[in-house]
Amino acid sequence: MNLVKDIPELINAGVISPETAGKIRDYYGEKGGQSTNRLFVVFGILGAILVGLGIILLLAHNWDEFSRTAKTCWAFLPLLIGQVLCGFVLIKKPESVAWRESGTAFLFFAVGASISLVSQIYHMPGDLGLFLLTWMLLCLPLIYVMKSSIASLLYLIGITCYAAETSYWTYPATESYSYWILLLTILPHYNLLSKTNPESNFMVFHNWIIPLSVVIALGTVAGQTDELMVPAYFSLFGLIYLIGELDFFTRQRPANNGYKVLGLVGTIVMLLTFSFDWFWEHLRKEDFPWNEVFTSPEFLAAFLLTLSGIGLLVINLKNSSLTDIKPIGVVFLLFIVIFIIGLSSSLSVVLVNILVFAIGMLTIRDGARRNNLGILNLGLLIIAALVVCRFFDTNLSFIIRGGLFVSVGIGFMATNYWMLKKRNPNG
Repeated sequence: MNLVKDIPELINAGVISPETAGKIRDYYGEKGGQSTNRLFVVFGILGAILVGLGIILLLAHNWDEFSRTAKTCWAFLPLLIGQVLCGFVLIKKPESVAWRESGTAFLFFAVGASISLVSQIYHMPGDLGLFLLTWMLLCLPLIYVMKSSIASLLYLIGITCYAAETSYWTYPATESYSYWILLLTILPHYNLLSKTNPESNFMVFHNWIIPLSVVIALGTVAGQTDELMVPAYFSLFGLIYLIGELDFFTRQRPANNGYKVLGLVGTIVMLLTFSFDWFWEHLRKEDFPWNEVFTSPEFLAAFLLTLSGIGLLVINLKNSSLTDIKPIGVVFLLFIVIFIIGLSSSLSVVLVNILVFAIGMLTIRDGARRNNLGILNLGLLIIAALVVCRFFDTNLSFIIRGGLFVSVGIGFMATNYWMLKKRNPNG
């Protein structure tokens, strides 16, 4: 059925009035225009990137045949083209998202190409970390001058690569504290995007890339007391999850809420990882220099993240009742208690396993209460993952392992059958 084509028939039959028919036509016309505009933006950005890469490849093929002066001119040519293109957009096409984003994407890569070519021509010393930092700083104004979200996304990816390069991939590693300052510079654009275009694809990508970038970069603060990064990461995932529970994000589709998904998955994966005894055995043997622990960057990161998580939890409690708070949202607080116990006792590994099982059961109950098969099966999946982890635990016999698998399998079938029966009593 095509509603727009059926409008004349509906008018003749008296089902809708001519005014309603006009509104329907306007609505579907606007909807189709938005879809076309989105495709135009995507293809414009891809086209600009491909053109830029094509120019670089053409230059690379004949590079050795050019003189130094010619090489310098060619090095600045993509940059000049990109600036002219962005200037044209600002003057002639300021309201066109497709022109703005594609022109900015071209200039963004032109800046990186020009830096690398000039460095190669004149044999300027430097490393990849310095190159990425210079590139991102030069492209930062593009985000606000061009009001470009593609520049913002590329900038986020760039500063994340910079943090990883300086702290993970380079030996000897150095602290990349400047990453956190660079990250703050993107927040005004992110805030403006959330107000002007909260349901756009650019907003969805930001909702995923920002928390993922922070998760990757948090490990760069690890130093002598890296064991403290475990509660720090738990607090980070709890904070991310609680951000995803804010009204602004809960109104969006689950797939668009990167904060909630990453917070949930990160918390569960970490709980399952530390449901084994290897970490806790190492922790009990560790001799911490307590006079240095409280001034270490790891402790400061854990403290600030925990404090932020508590603050956001209080805000969520003000906007909803205590029963509406999901167990994932308070795991970071419970884990701090378990971590302190684990410093001197093997009871911590038992508590982690109980916590994972409790989260699974509470999730199953929540799914049954909401009549939601997805949430119910998520709870079953958490318990199944815990059973799989215990399968590789050498302290359990094969009979107990097999019994656990059978129990979980029966649980999957029984709960899904019960839920489907509840939905369709006559089926």
